[in-house]
Amino acid sequence: MSETVDTPGEVRDEDAFDVDAVHAWLAARLDGLDGPPAVRQFARGASNLTYLLRYPDRDLVLRRPPAGEKAASAHDMGREYRVQAGLKPVFGYVPEVLAFCDDPGVIGSEFYVMQRLTGIILRSDPPEGMEVDAGQARTLAERFVDTLVELHNVDPRAAGLADLGKGAGYVHRQITGWSDRYRRARTDNVGDFENVMRWLAANEPDDVRTCLIHNDFRFDNIVFDAPGTWRVVGVLDWEMATLGDPLMELGATLAYWVQADDDEVMHASRRQPTHLPGMLTRKQIVERYAQLTGLYPEHWTFYEVYGLFRLAVIIQQIYRRYHDGQTTNPAFAEFWMFVGYLEDRCERIIEQGGSL
Repeated sequence: MSETVDTPGEVRDEDAFDVDAVHAWLAARLDGLDGPPAVRQFARGASNLTYLLRYPDRDLVLRRPPAGEKAASAHDMGREYRVQAGLKPVFGYVPEVLAFCDDPGVIGSEFYVMQRLTGIILRSDPPEGMEVDAGQARTLAERFVDTLVELHNVDPRAAGLADLGKGAGYVHRQITGWSDRYRRARTDNVGDFENVMRWLAANEPDDVRTCLIHNDFRFDNIVFDAPGTWRVVGVLDWEMATLGDPLMELGATLAYWVQADDDEVMHASRRQPTHLPGMLTRKQIVERYAQLTGLYPEHWTFYEVYGLFRLAVIIQQIYRRYHDGQTTNPAFAEFWMFVGYLEDRCERIIEQGGSL
């Protein structure tokens, strides 16, 4: 993570932890730590919380779950640690994990510590002074797709992760699971999504195959080396990784892909520079992915609607934490408005038979 691109700030009061306790625990497991460290918080974390531990001669990153009520399968630090430890030898873009703590007595929750990757993480727009021309934008988009394909080609057995998922029936589990999560997270200022959920349940395709999926694959979870070359040096945030259907991952990924001709609301929600001249469109990404994998989706509308619905559930779950006073992060205060927009967008895509 580059200091000029992904600079951490002060730790929010509600997210503070006992730094001395963490240092004592770490120093017993890692050599050469002269501490305690200076601690900063990466502000972008809306799910698991991420902190920089700055030692005099070494930077580390700590991940822990947020406070408050959480989905039963979410924020499993041990699982996230295990996934990265297994993937590192066969998918070199994974940060090296260094230590996992399953004792909540240290800071009140599980946590793990990993190496800090140095590079560029692209957010809504390129950093000030960084020029990304059309040719570079195309390279970024192609590297994005190619890295996703590379992950989907990893042999789960070689990573020791063959037991990570639940086997066949992934598509069905996702539709029922995300529908249940939405109903539980719903607040009285958002729609019920019942039409969308019924349509998804009635149009489920069979799994196309089972592979390792990241489940949160976006530009802001990718570390690049430098402008111009734009080589991928890391993929971050493996919280939701599992074994699943690759086209479901592609649909979820493209829910975040705001292209130049999208409407004003989508552009207001944009969190990655996918609008730049030269960037692949959603249709071109699906085509490139299909060419590289041989997986040509016959009914893309389903995957597109699924991705947008899933995004709405994630946003609503975050908003529910704000609504219930479990976080005071002001960035979450108006998330409910975008949830309503996504319901309308899903219904329009269903009616029109797709929008790519």
